[in-house]
Amino acid sequence: MSKRKAHYSYIHALQNTMATTTRDESDYDSSCSSITVQDSSRSWLSSASRRSSISLSSSGDTYISNCHKPHQANQAAWEAMKRLRGDKGGQVGLEQFRLLRRLGSGDLGNVYLCQIRNPVVGLPHCFYAMKVVDREALVIRKKLQRAEMEKEILGMLDHPFLPTLYAEFDASHYSCLVMEFCPGGDLHAARQRQPGKRFSISSAKFYAAETLLALEYLHMMGIVYRDLKPENVLVREDGHIMLSDFDLSLKCDVVPKLLRPKPDPQAIDKNIKTSCSSPSCALPIQPVLSCFSSSTKKTKPTITTTITEQVDFQEHNPELVAEPVNAKSKSFVGTHEYLAPEVISGQGHGSAVDWWTFGVFLYELLYGRTPFKGENNEKTLINILKQPLIFPRIGVSTSREYEEMVKVQDLISRLLVKNPKKRIGSLKGSVEIKRHEFFKGVHWALIRSVRPPEVPSDLQKIRSRVVLPKLSKKERDEPYQIPHHFDYF
Repeated sequence: MSKRKAHYSYIHALQNTMATTTRDESDYDSSCSSITVQDSSRSWLSSASRRSSISLSSSGDTYISNCHKPHQANQAAWEAMKRLRGDKGGQVGLEQFRLLRRLGSGDLGNVYLCQIRNPVVGLPHCFYAMKVVDREALVIRKKLQRAEMEKEILGMLDHPFLPTLYAEFDASHYSCLVMEFCPGGDLHAARQRQPGKRFSISSAKFYAAETLLALEYLHMMGIVYRDLKPENVLVREDGHIMLSDFDLSLKCDVVPKLLRPKPDPQAIDKNIKTSCSSPSCALPIQPVLSCFSSSTKKTKPTITTTITEQVDFQEHNPELVAEPVNAKSKSFVGTHEYLAPEVISGQGHGSAVDWWTFGVFLYELLYGRTPFKGENNEKTLINILKQPLIFPRIGVSTSREYEEMVKVQDLISRLLVKNPKKRIGSLKGSVEIKRHEFFKGVHWALIRSVRPPEVPSDLQKIRSRVVLPKLSKKERDEPYQIPHHFDYF
């Protein structure tokens, strides 16, 4: 069988086996994102959330022209894809991959575990996650714009806690995105394995800190995530997190601002006897970026300044704030238990919805359930609007653990303020949240050097659980054929 004939055979099999069931869903879009309320039922997907969205790519086989750099040195998966593009003249297609099994399904498409068909010499046989979406089906369901938005956002991302888009291409009316495979599953599944089905305070702090950095980067890029929950936070092979699923995200403009708090003149006169006009005596600018932190070393001024009392320099330092505070949308989107009050009321919402969902996310990690869950979806929404926040009693063994519990409850209380204008993070974004006492002692710039609470089994053990069929040379040279019993949605 020729490769051309095999390719058409593959497309025919794909069309026969991936028939999409359409649902009566009315989507209204006022902000580049569709209105969809997801079912609150839980399901486990090993490397994709319940709504794994596949975005639209341009016609024909394409590749990422402005490839981002890998986030780790000597990353085999990145190098293998780079060599594959080089061998194929920059173009990557479905025939270069072997689909092993389905990892999960979502509202827009399916996610598959795959490998490069012909192993790259000198590199291990790496796993990838491939998202596949039927564009024609999305047109019928009026959800194509969501897929396009996710594709656009994924092409913008370049952050250690966000997905890396290795390649994207089309196969007939199907769009495929090749991304990083996360063998550790998601935090919802990880929480189910914990004693009492909840994380310890230290573990919750670790996952919350990395998630906060991911949200911080998204907001700086003008992206309001709007779908944070444990199912969408995946665990990489090294135990660090990766935020996934951007089909409900809102893309907007963001204008960075440098806020310079005005110190009290009387306090300055009281604490500093000798003034200094040299530039080296000026308070340093400390940008608040996800991958950087200010150095603890201070440059010696050229003119000696006598300090009689300790001055809180941190209080008066300029702050870089890049929060899309002007973003507005009336889309009714998200998961019931995580919806912010302003989304439910329909009065319009902005970036503050991510800080509400961050509070619900942290609450669920610690207590094993969301704070406003009702008997059904309708009662859940009523609880979000009217019910006060209540913390269940859980046992603590040490005084330090009790102090940490008090701090985290205070942070959650500030995040779950029903008035978005009074919610922590609504004005300065992550700057306010990172300074909360709960995150005191977190070395933000070095967080990737911290050992995660759980590190998934090594790759060899993961491979032993995946049944890899042995193929002949002829089979390896032919495109993969989707079996006729394959499920879609």
